[in-house]
Parts: sequence; structure tokens; C-alpha cells
Amino acid sequence: MAKVGITDTILRDAHQSQAATRMTTKQMEPAFERLDKIGYFSLECWGGATFDSCLRFLNEDPWERLRTIRKGIPNTKLQMLLRGQNILGYKHYADDVVDYFVKKAIENGIDIVRCFDALNDLRNMETAMKATKKYKGIAEVAMCYTTSPVHTEDYFVKLAEGIAKMGADLICIKDMANLLLPYAAYSLVKRLKAETALPIVVHTHNTTGTGAMTLMKAVEAGADVIDTALSPLGDGTAQPSTEAQVASFRGTEYDTGIDLEKLIDLAAYFREVANDLTKAGFRDPARVLATDANTLLYQVPGGMLSNLINQMKQANAMDKYYDVLAEVPRVRKDFGYPPLVTPTSQIVGTQALMNVLSGEPYKMNPKESQALLRGEYGRLPAPVNEEVRKKVIGDEPVITHRPADDIPPELDKYREEIREYYQREEDVLSYALFPQVAIKYFQYRQARQLQVDSTMLDKEAQVMPV
Repeated sequence: MAKVGITDTILRDAHQSQAATRMTTKQMEPAFERLDKIGYFSLECWGGATFDSCLRFLNEDPWERLRTIRKGIPNTKLQMLLRGQNILGYKHYADDVVDYFVKKAIENGIDIVRCFDALNDLRNMETAMKATKKYKGIAEVAMCYTTSPVHTEDYFVKLAEGIAKMGADLICIKDMANLLLPYAAYSLVKRLKAETALPIVVHTHNTTGTGAMTLMKAVEAGADVIDTALSPLGDGTAQPSTEAQVASFRGTEYDTGIDLEKLIDLAAYFREVANDLTKAGFRDPARVLATDANTLLYQVPGGMLSNLINQMKQANAMDKYYDVLAEVPRVRKDFGYPPLVTPTSQIVGTQALMNVLSGEPYKMNPKESQALLRGEYGRLPAPVNEEVRKKVIGDEPVITHRPADDIPPELDKYREEIREYYQREEDVLSYALFPQVAIKYFQYRQARQLQVDSTMLDKEAQVMPV
């Protein structure tokens, strides 16, 4: 086979998984030229939680970040993670918003759009995938990997066939909790290569400690591209180390063709960044580098676990930790076995916590649980517990069509709502995804611009003749 391609996640999932997505554009910039010379298949640098984090915590415009990365890395394909009809938010958006977001992402520098849906409902990915193709991007459609009585190898092969029929350019196995074990990866990739004509990408983490072995067996089975992360922010809750994977395949038929010395030089730079993120309190090496086989039992990804722990601390209920973890699989079964990835991971986790705290399952249920059981997020993988559904939503009707069919066009409404803050078309999309957070950022931006203008006027006044 041809050499295996490497997608490095150092600019996105690596720091999302290990450092609460707090790497700034300024911290990235000194590495751009060296990153561009490595010879990666692609660099994952945008999407996921980075958009929200830029606006909410870093006072950065995520669109400006993308333009800066594109300017600094002109020769390597840039990749983003998109949540299908959710885009990068936590609800479904109208088709006109999804289409326009993809258009602007590609215009600002994205080459590959990796699109997924938390329920693996292809209907929720169709608009984004078609838009990617329409605007000349590369459409990589992901299957969220999980295990359950319905999530068999046959299930994923059938799903992949549906993805191929949609017109995708690549298929990604997205293993967000490191549940894909090495020999299962070999078997699945082997079948996907035999039964579809598309390149196969494998994404995993090292949460349970098997990530590197999973990638190796996937490559041996014919995987074309694997996701890795440079070692300073690799392994543990992030992707397996790039350097280790490149070294492992060197001199074999799977040789990546990447210079290990160049990676080591890059790693030295990002080690300083990782240390800064640790000192700032955004990264706890002991936690993010630990492996936990409990993930195989409870299927709780690292981000979901962090969220659950925060909720338990706020409720003064850390003594219920293992009770809540044990409740997660029960809720997941009642809810039709959704994969645990944003936003379903938060929905199932919060419901499990409420069940434990109330002492009576589903006595309390958030609006997100109600929406999931009403079908507002899409088609659940398996039949739900009808007694639970009745308790949560009563006799309300259940949606069986594509949820976004009920959402009228929204772009013009959003444009009108931000008229006083509007500077570029991308602002409309930032506001659409995170209205309150975006407004705060727009206000910050205005104040900063006024300050800059005032400073310039002061300087001009100082040099004017009296």
C-alpha cells in the first residue's frame, strides 16, 4: 500500500482534549512555518470547541484565527470538525445557516470538512456535506464509533455504504472515547476497504491506553490516514503521539515519509506551550495523561467526565461519583443507545446525575432529554424505553422526519439582530451559533477599536505643530 497519511491535531483536538481548548493563536503562530514543511496529510486546526473557546474565553475572532493559520500555513490542507446540522453549536440550525457557514469556512481557508452527527443520522449531515462539495471543499464524513447491542460491525459497514452513496470523499471512523480496540479496528477497516471505494481515516484517543495499538492494526488493515498529536499534547485523553507513530512505521511498507527530526524540533516548541498551559491551570498532566479502563465499561469520554465532575462538585455530590458513572449506561440504554459525543454525552450525563440525586429515575429531566426523546436531535440508533419516554414527554408526538425540516431560514433574522455590531459577514454566523457570547465579544471588539483610535489621535496631537 501507499504510505499512511498523518492528520496532526495539535492545533485543535490535542489542546481541546488536554487543555480545555485554551491554546491561543499567538501561541500557535511561531510554529506555522515548521508545521507547513512536515508533509502532513492535513492539520486539524478549527471547529469542535475552538470556535466557542475563541469567543468565550480568549477574546479572539475564530474567523480571524482561521485566516491567520491559512496565511501562515499555505501549503498544507487545513481541516475542521463540524457537527452536521448542529454546526459548532448545541442545537439544529436552518439549512441556509449550515450552507453559509460551510461556504465561509472554505472561503477563509478550510480544505477538509470532517462532518459528524451524534446519532449517526445521515439526514443530519446531508446539508453540510453537499455544501462542502458545492464550495469545492473535501467532504470527510465521520461515523461516531461506539459499542452496544445495535452498534455491531455490520451496523458500521452499512453506515459507511450510506456515507459513500451520499457522495463523501473520505470516511472517518471517529472513536471519541478509545472504545475501538485493536483487533476490532483491524476487522472493521478491512471490511470497509473491501466494501467501499473510499479512503478510510481513523481517529481515536488514548483514554483506555490502547490508542497506539488501535492505529497500528488499522493501518495494517489498510487505513489510509490516521489522526495523531505531537507528543507535548498527545496521548492520554488526546490522540496517540505523532512521533511514536511515525517512528513505528518508519522503514516499513507503511512509512509516512515524515522526517522524525523535524517532528522532534516542533515538539520542543509545543512543549513550551504545554508548560504554559499547565502553569495557567488549563492542563493537569496527571489527569490528562492517565489511562482508565473504566472507559470501556462506562463509555464516558474525557470531556464528558470533566463536565460530570464539575456538575457533581457544584451539587456537592462527589460521594456519588461511581453511582453516577454506573447510571450512565442505564440512561443510554433507555435513550436508544446514542453514541456519547457532543451533545448526546452531555444530555445522557446530566440525566444520569439527576437520576442519582433525585433518587427516582427521570423524576427530574432537563429540556435536552425531552428533546432527544421527542426526536428533535434525529433518529436514535435503537428503540427507546417507551415507559421512560412516557414519563419524560407524556403524550407529546415524536418527530420521525429530519428535524431541520421544521426550521425556517434564519440568516436574514440574524443579520437584522446584530446590525449595530456588524462588521463582516462572518459576524452573522458567530452570532447565530453563540448569540450571547458573540455579543459580548463584539462589545469587547468595539471597545478595543475605540481605544486604538483614541491612542492614535493622541499620538497625532503630540506631533502636530502648535
